[in-house]
Amino acid sequence: MTPNLLILGGTTEATALANTLAKAGIKGTVSFAGRVERPIRQPLPQRVGGFGGAEGLARYMRAEKITHLVDATHPFAAQMSRNAVAASAQAGVPMIALTRPKWEPEPQDKWQHVADIAGAVAALERAPLRVMLAVGRMHLADFAPNPQHFYLLRLVDPPKAALPLPDANVIVARGPFTEPDDRALMQEHRIDIVVSKNAGGSGAYAKIAAARALGLPVIMIDRPSVPERHEVATPADVLDWLSHQETDRGV
Repeated sequence: MTPNLLILGGTTEATALANTLAKAGIKGTVSFAGRVERPIRQPLPQRVGGFGGAEGLARYMRAEKITHLVDATHPFAAQMSRNAVAASAQAGVPMIALTRPKWEPEPQDKWQHVADIAGAVAALERAPLRVMLAVGRMHLADFAPNPQHFYLLRLVDPPKAALPLPDANVIVARGPFTEPDDRALMQEHRIDIVVSKNAGGSGAYAKIAAARALGLPVIMIDRPSVPERHEVATPADVLDWLSHQETDRGV
């Protein structure tokens, strides 16, 4: 059976995998949730939008004759990852997750671990600070209960509506970023504390390294739990898994 992969994308890892598959001549489609206005152009066909839950994803894979599913979504896209595991079982399509290892604190780091966005909001219930808030635009309203802070926001797309935070500065930029640049950015805006998801990988790590260099505390939001699944860290690992899948099937 000729492989026909579905990549649940939106990350640098998904783009790297799409490039690897295209160079290897392997058929596939990259799917985006549609939360970013200008997704990075892919070397494979792409689709945008949801599937309608696990059942909808399973129907799509059957209709499109998908042979393998790769979950390369953001580590915090937990619902999509749960749907992928369920749809894989429903459709009988083998699945693997291409995900970046989480960040681990170094001795100089000043991390306060919280379980979720609500935990980060609660951790900011204190006297006014200058906060670099690196959680993405979808969660900005969650921090409205703490209007006493100045918030530095770095977003992929410009906000379409008034911000829910009265004292905020928006920078529209797409990573990867560098530690010297992020250190200069924090110094320019006199940042006191950084709030970040534990996204992992290198593309968003600059702010963590910069906070360490400046001795700033970080409120680190831990990753959500997802069902048990096979995880790898590189596109080469996915190709290796794919070759074993084909061998196991006797192809």
